[in-house]
Amino acid sequence: MLFTSSKYSILVFMISISKSQIDYVIALNKTGSFSEAADLCHVTQSTLSTMIKKLENQFDYILFDRKSKPIRLTKEGELLISQFKNIHHQYEKLEELVQETKDEIHGNLSIGIIPTLAPFLLPLFLDRLVSNYQKINFYIYEITTSEIITRLKSKELDIGILSIPITDKDLDQKTLFTEEFLLYDASGKYKPNKTFKIEDIDLSRLWLLEESHCLTHQINQICHLKKKRSISNNLVYNSGSIISLLELVNINKGLTLLPKLAIRNKKLIDNKLLFQLKNPTPAREIGIVTHPDFVKKRILNVVEQEIKKSVKPILSKQKKLFIVNPN
Repeated sequence: MLFTSSKYSILVFMISISKSQIDYVIALNKTGSFSEAADLCHVTQSTLSTMIKKLENQFDYILFDRKSKPIRLTKEGELLISQFKNIHHQYEKLEELVQETKDEIHGNLSIGIIPTLAPFLLPLFLDRLVSNYQKINFYIYEITTSEIITRLKSKELDIGILSIPITDKDLDQKTLFTEEFLLYDASGKYKPNKTFKIEDIDLSRLWLLEESHCLTHQINQICHLKKKRSISNNLVYNSGSIISLLELVNINKGLTLLPKLAIRNKKLIDNKLLFQLKNPTPAREIGIVTHPDFVKKRILNVVEQEIKKSVKPILSKQKKLFIVNPN
């Protein structure tokens, strides 16, 4: 019965063991060390070791090979670990549902946000959010789109803030805002207020982020780039940060495309070097993504409203935009 994934078997298994035992098994599997797992669970090493041994005796299975370094699951442990994770998520979901019925919002909230958005969006709302909800522990991770999706599906993250639409149908996604792209040309040879067409962009001078970033894929779509190019005969630079990218564009008198929130960095950006793109203006859609099992609806709504309120004075309303797919 333990080796099925039915809801009935999960309930039977849950009755047989305690939540703390499940947490200990998952922590030891994650760290491969009794001492690190004990630290992670805020218990003594002897307590964790004793409880796992008790569980093994209870089911007559050796879950961990204690002779290996790091400690690894046995074959039987490998078969059971997915069930442990399922039960762990069921416990968490139950606790979260109970919290949702109470008047006061508290607990933990983990948020993943893409690097091309984090340094420009977070300062607009995060401090106010943390101050207003001091009984919530916020965990922020600046990671790529693929990593956000992976962690959301494994329920290691609560919320993802990224460029949508995403193709994964197993996750829920909702639009927060759209932001247009602008051309930043550090050459200084064009007069302010000039409006560019996409075909006007000199691709030989265009700097991009490294290939793993969705913003790169979007710019490739905008400019119809067919292959990776070098900026000069002897320089190929892969940057993962818009800040680093801007510094290099300025030094080398190059150009790049920037989402509108990024142009608020006055230290690196001269507004005289920013140019609008002709209508319909390319834009990216930013959304909030969650797992269908996510139950913290009240705090999700709070985060959503705080973000929308913070970007409303900054982003254009009048322009005709076309959304560039991040994939």
